[in-house]
Amino acid sequence: MATRTLVQMIEDHGEAIAQRVVRKLRQDLHLRHIARLPESELLSRALEVVKNFGRWLAPGGEQEAALRFEQLGRRRAEEAIPLCEVVRALQILKANILDYVREQGVGHTYLELYAEEELEHLAGRFFDNAVYHVICGYEGAAQHAAHSA
Repeated sequence: MATRTLVQMIEDHGEAIAQRVVRKLRQDLHLRHIARLPESELLSRALEVVKNFGRWLAPGGEQEAALRFEQLGRRRAEEAIPLCEVVRALQILKANILDYVREQGVGHTYLELYAEEELEHLAGRFFDNAVYHVICGYEGAAQHAAHSA
């Protein structure tokens, strides 16, 4: 099973993954502010990442993803959600995407193991960039708010 097939599997099962992410966000005791957001908002954000995962991983998709994560950072700053919670939510999203793939029982052949390893590498790089752009957006909103005050 090639990496692209795994990405397609993630996108095809986006609803289930996003719902699981929302449950995990609600259960995490360190996410008091995130947990107060409407479920529809959390589900929409998780689903957006999962459904666009392949496109945002592809060459040329990085810019669109960067813009979306900077917007998310600005929005969370305006909502006064602590940055550490925003980053933790992204970690939970990443972990649940990768856990979903592992739970599907792939990785029996060398090619499948390689594809899974490659997916983990790509996901790691993707979410590292997502964290960076969320922080950029968050800090930009905080600086704007400080200058406006």
